[in-house]
Amino acid sequence: MNGLSFRVEPRAEDVEVVRDIVSSTGFFNDYEIPVAVELVQERLDKGVASEYFFVFADYLGQTVAYACFGPIACTRNSYDLYWIATHHSFRGQGIGTVVLAEVEREIAKLGGRGIYIETSSKPLYLPTQQFYHKSGYVVEAVLKDFYDSNDHKMVFTKFIR
Repeated sequence: MNGLSFRVEPRAEDVEVVRDIVSSTGFFNDYEIPVAVELVQERLDKGVASEYFFVFADYLGQTVAYACFGPIACTRNSYDLYWIATHHSFRGQGIGTVVLAEVEREIAKLGGRGIYIETSSKPLYLPTQQFYHKSGYVVEAVLKDFYDSNDHKMVFTKFIR
């Protein structure tokens, strides 16, 4: 997409931008949204010591998508992708795919090799699951009834080096 640029450093205004992006998707519960915002604030407060890293996608000066990831404690070179979201108004244009590819590049720069992503098995998340499959991730584990009855945790993985 022409006009799309990336940055890795959060800005103070990203606290509300992330709230808006995550809220717009329709995929997250009301109690999950403050968590996404909190991670941006923690990175602003603590810098890289927070161990929360970001990729922001800006389109013509407006942040339209973002991802948050970080190293997994007590592992060598494994990273969790905590959040990836594109504002509802910009979905379906391939932005999430390029954001995820940028996350993979950033993780590789940090010495990462394995990426782990958790998502729900609920039908609402079928597009999310398809997105990860299309991006080369495989289901490594399914934890039955993890989130709720008949709502399993699916763990996707990809090795980048």
